Amino acid sequence: MEQTVRAIAEAIAAGAPDGWTHAELHARAGRGGSSTTGGYLPRAAGFHRGVTAPHQQLMQLAQALGRDRGWEPVSMEFRCLPSGEYRFTAFHDAVTRVSGGMNGFQAVLDAGARLPQPGLDQPASTAAPAGDPGLAAARFRAYLERRAAILGHPEELPPPATAADIAEAEARLGCRLPADLRALYEIADGDGDGYEHRYLFEGCAWLPLESLAAQDEDEDDDEPGLRPWHGWDLEWDAVVFDATPGETVRRCGGHPGWLRFATPEDGNYLAVDTVPARDGRPGQVIWTGRDHDEGPGYVADSLTSLLGHYLDLLDQGAYEVRGDVISLREPARQHAPQLYIGGGVPEEVAPSLQAVHINNVPGSVDLAPLTAARGLRRLHLNRAVTADLAPVRGLPVESLRAGLTGGDLTPLAGHPHLASLDLATTGPADLTPLRTAPRLRGLDLSAADIADVSVLTGLAGLRYLALNRRQWSALLDGTAAGTGTGAPPALAAARLTDTDATLDEALAWAARLGLDAAGPFRTGGSLRA
Repeated sequence: MEQTVRAIAEAIAAGAPDGWTHAELHARAGRGGSSTTGGYLPRAAGFHRGVTAPHQQLMQLAQALGRDRGWEPVSMEFRCLPSGEYRFTAFHDAVTRVSGGMNGFQAVLDAGARLPQPGLDQPASTAAPAGDPGLAAARFRAYLERRAAILGHPEELPPPATAADIAEAEARLGCRLPADLRALYEIADGDGDGYEHRYLFEGCAWLPLESLAAQDEDEDDDEPGLRPWHGWDLEWDAVVFDATPGETVRRCGGHPGWLRFATPEDGNYLAVDTVPARDGRPGQVIWTGRDHDEGPGYVADSLTSLLGHYLDLLDQGAYEVRGDVISLREPARQHAPQLYIGGGVPEEVAPSLQAVHINNVPGSVDLAPLTAARGLRRLHLNRAVTADLAPVRGLPVESLRAGLTGGDLTPLAGHPHLASLDLATTGPADLTPLRTAPRLRGLDLSAADIADVSVLTGLAGLRYLALNRRQWSALLDGTAAGTGTGAPPALAAARLTDTDATLDEALAWAARLGLDAAGPFRTGGSLRA
């Protein structure tokens, strides 16, 4: 390991620009991949030359440390000086360097903790299913007949699933299939054999019953069917948006009650929803998967209705034939805007807006016009400030990022929806109003002037906290209040935001938060020697 570390340090020094004073390389390696960030100091104006990223050697180090320490994956830090001195520190990935617009180090104190999906608390639908198994079967057969007439031959499909097959699949899923989907499987068990599909559902391969029943069993997540977890640095202020129409589909990135029956083979799925929200219908068809972590998409109230729509498209000639594949052409639809990104509040605020990003605004932004966006879930002011958060009080904002002139957080007291707050202030802010925000789970206060950080100790539901070095010291040492305080009791992840922090400093900080940070691997030397 020491030879590999030295070889990487030599490559860092060999690639250094004239006048460099320091170089650092941060890496995370293991589980088949590596990622790196770092550079040389000082940075030339408008130019930052990155250090080498030796994937193969980093993987060798990770494998060796995995054998020796049982770490998988591994966090690493190389620090080099023009004098030839270099130092290497490694630890398991409970403490990692963060990048991608964020600074410093992240410590994960509870590896199994996850933030709840808002849709799990939504009222359930009491409506009856819209699907009709007899009508669905008739429409499906008519759909196949019209496709055969267009192609000049019938499309060969697998034999139907048996009653025993369906019963076994339902036992594995823990719920019954919607009656109209069950009726289709009684006609054919999917639309293909192996990798050869007919793509009957809007360009999607119709999955055989075995694949539908097994899809969640193959996932590593402790909660099958739920959204993938991308790490606290990405998830602490994540928002799941409403489908359109609203209150039809639960606001989840995934749900075990969404039975994925077809796919365009790109990580997305058509699913039947067996757990609809208040205004939905059991068995409704939705989009979920890779591109829907921020919320599902509503398609139709049932497979029965969707098949009727397909027949209408064929009648209208809204299709293309390429070889032996028929592609349906959906008509262009005007969707109400849900996202706004701009250099100020939009002149006309659409009630349908769920996310607003206001960027690079000189002066103070008046948020009052946004009260027209009655379903606003995310409000981010990036390099922009406001003097008054009062308009946020009446909005269902869950993720708020704002620069605040002064530090008045009174409008956020008791806010029923606020889940994450990324705050910068120009004056001391009293955090006391946040104690009454019942859903507050994440805070980034590293750019804020905090009057008394000890208030944070009383935030019993806080799961994520980002502070700078000075703020962490005040919180953990009790220098602000004059007595020892400590981190919030339910904290699952934290970030030390200073860009000049080292891995050694981060390990000492994480240990004070309760993480077992003993036993990092360290080595170093001098290239001149």
